Amino acid sequence: MSIDWSPLRAELARHRADGLSLPFWWRDDDATAPTPALHRLLKLSAELDLPVHIAVIPKTASPDLAEIAGATPLMVPIVHGWAHENRAPEGAKRAEFGHPDADAAAKTEAALRHMRQLFGRDMLAMFVPPWNRIDPSVTSGLAAQGYRALSTFTPRKARRCAGLVQINTHIDPIAWRAGGGLMPPEAIIAKTIMLLQDRRSGRADCTEPLGFLSHHLVQDAAIWDFARGFLSELLDGGAEARHLLRQPLDLP
Repeated sequence: MSIDWSPLRAELARHRADGLSLPFWWRDDDATAPTPALHRLLKLSAELDLPVHIAVIPKTASPDLAEIAGATPLMVPIVHGWAHENRAPEGAKRAEFGHPDADAAAKTEAALRHMRQLFGRDMLAMFVPPWNRIDPSVTSGLAAQGYRALSTFTPRKARRCAGLVQINTHIDPIAWRAGGGLMPPEAIIAKTIMLLQDRRSGRADCTEPLGFLSHHLVQDAAIWDFARGFLSELLDGGAEARHLLRQPLDLP
């Protein structure tokens, strides 16, 4: 697959010329156990020397996954809901925590407790709601339970939300509405350029790490190839990778 990276390279050059730093991070969703796809993900992370923050589904997380995390410094487990079950009312968009639910607080508390039991100091107390949707009634109780951060999708409106640092993702290469597969690369690149332009112009928070979102369990060869190329372009273009477990979350 031949991809024209020149527009992205030009925008990254403008970013550098304006003296702006570009923090970025990588989040991957839906892990529960070691799989060939997970090993491929971690291999790519090692080859790029790039941390990958893996959103683990607590209810079904395997102890084997914790062993891998302990031996893989670039793997950062984070909390992906509780069971990744659609709890949305009929006709609403899919979500596990996207609507008021009397059981939500018990589930988010159990999720963090279970993740800490499995991963100990290797995990980050960041809550990633399945389908990136969360109701304010759920968000409001997370900090008191011990969560430090929240991650959904699209640029954040504020650095802090209900006592949590919000660090979202912004670029997802999968064409979900088309049933899967890689979105047209030129469309992904154009969206990334728009995001970078918004940051340069002050229309978006330029201190929020730019987030790349992957889903290792459903990626085909084209998505894997694009992910490698895209992440390499960011690194080569001066973007600064963040390891959110090692770096203070209240700093850019």
